[in-house]
Amino acid sequence: MNMFGKTTKLLVATALVAGLATTDAMAKKVYKWKLATTWGPTLSPFIDAPKKFAAMVEEMSDGRLKIRVDASNKHKAALGILDMVKGGQYEMGHSASYYWKGKDINTLPLSTMPFGLTTPEQYAWFYYGGGKELTQKVYAPHKVLSYPGGSSGNQMGGWFRKEINTVDDLKGLKMRIPGFAGEIMAKLGLTVTNIAPGELYTSLERGTIDALEWVGPGMDINMGFNKIAPYYYTGWHEPGLDLQFLINEKAFNKLPKDLQAIVETAMKAAAHDMYLQNYHMSAEAWASIEKDYPNIKIKTFPKEVMDAMKKVNLELREEMKAKNPLLKEILDSQEAYQKKARKWTEMSDYLYLKDNL
Repeated sequence: MNMFGKTTKLLVATALVAGLATTDAMAKKVYKWKLATTWGPTLSPFIDAPKKFAAMVEEMSDGRLKIRVDASNKHKAALGILDMVKGGQYEMGHSASYYWKGKDINTLPLSTMPFGLTTPEQYAWFYYGGGKELTQKVYAPHKVLSYPGGSSGNQMGGWFRKEINTVDDLKGLKMRIPGFAGEIMAKLGLTVTNIAPGELYTSLERGTIDALEWVGPGMDINMGFNKIAPYYYTGWHEPGLDLQFLINEKAFNKLPKDLQAIVETAMKAAAHDMYLQNYHMSAEAWASIEKDYPNIKIKTFPKEVMDAMKKVNLELREEMKAKNPLLKEILDSQEAYQKKARKWTEMSDYLYLKDNL
């Protein structure tokens, strides 16, 4: 064998060794991320979803991806999650898409819409009905990715200091209610505000607001809202609120493919688990509500009020569609999916419950 052949063999062997060493080093490289949440450190189950997600990622990656979860009391920006993930201060966030409607109106329907999709319908739309593609289309200009982060299911309509019998009873009230529902309520004469979760009770106690909606009995009862506003109304505005995981796109693309898959799988598992946990919490709370909290007065909004809400809802939706092509695309997609899926929802859930209650 001539010298050239020996040199070529040596180079090939060296390259193979170097390649194996590089591959081995990549496999052992530890990535450290930070995740910021809108929620306080004890706000279960919302804060539990990102914590469980981080634990699953670390276990499934054999410690190659470690994610520190920072509650809102640490970063002090409960409603600044999108900006922090977009800017790279945090690789990930856990929040709710409709909080960003002031920055980008297209984010609004990706959480939930009044009289819209239920939780199973919403998740089916996202993963199998074109929702994922539309969601990433919305967040692409922000250089972030958005995935479902856990659903609260159908939320309650809120806590009120006084009983609501007519539309006029709503006028002049100050209410914490986010998202599109807030715009509907504003059209009906309320002064609407969005307040971070940790400030809700204090705002109600001090009279800064007269009413608020939060989630459902599993989360609401522990907040003590009933001590100030005992009228508790059933829902209409958030039939399937979906929280969100936000990911800095640049950081995600730097991960090896296997870690990307682990992140996506863990988000899906944590989101589903949060829905189950919240459902259980509400079932437990509701089972004891009459005995333990006799002052709470469970109400449903009168037909006059519901009809007014539905009317304004349709008017505002059409106005938004006319102004924004992408928002129209999202709303049309959700409406079409709801029309299709609702027939099965009615057969599988409503008629079963109707005949067996």
